[in-house]
Amino acid sequence: MPQTQFGILIISDRSFSGERPDATTSLLAKKIASSGWLVTKTAIVPDETDLISETLIDWSDNQKLDIILTSGGTGFAPRDVTPEATRRILEKEAPGLMEAVRANGLLKTPHAMLSRAVAGIRRSSLIINLPGSPDGALESFEVIIPVLPHAIELIKVNPLSETHHKI
Repeated sequence: MPQTQFGILIISDRSFSGERPDATTSLLAKKIASSGWLVTKTAIVPDETDLISETLIDWSDNQKLDIILTSGGTGFAPRDVTPEATRRILEKEAPGLMEAVRANGLLKTPHAMLSRAVAGIRRSSLIINLPGSPDGALESFEVIIPVLPHAIELIKVNPLSETHHKI
């Protein structure tokens, strides 16, 4: 099976304008590489619904990335639009991923319940919203790492995916 390809999309007005450096991409990329996967696309975009959606569509439909991680724009602030931009391009939602992330986050901070992050599938790509803070993004990603290989097998209709089900 080919190596799993990731995209990391940072959604931040301040990082896009150069006002704040992006510390999240390097943390996530290091964890992805240590898991044996490959980051093939990275970008920083402002908190703009259309631009976020267009990037997700391109990375899914044209770049054919296996997993797209977004970071930022998942809270309650007026410009936090990542869940809306993601939801409008998904074909299927995957709520269990974010339920697990929020449940784990609540063990550390009550602010985890303020997350509006979503996850789901478009074509053969799994798209996952992560928090905007570097540590929050990494901790959230670490929660779901164990299920990602099987999720991709199922999405790609790999016949071996059935062998991973426990009866």
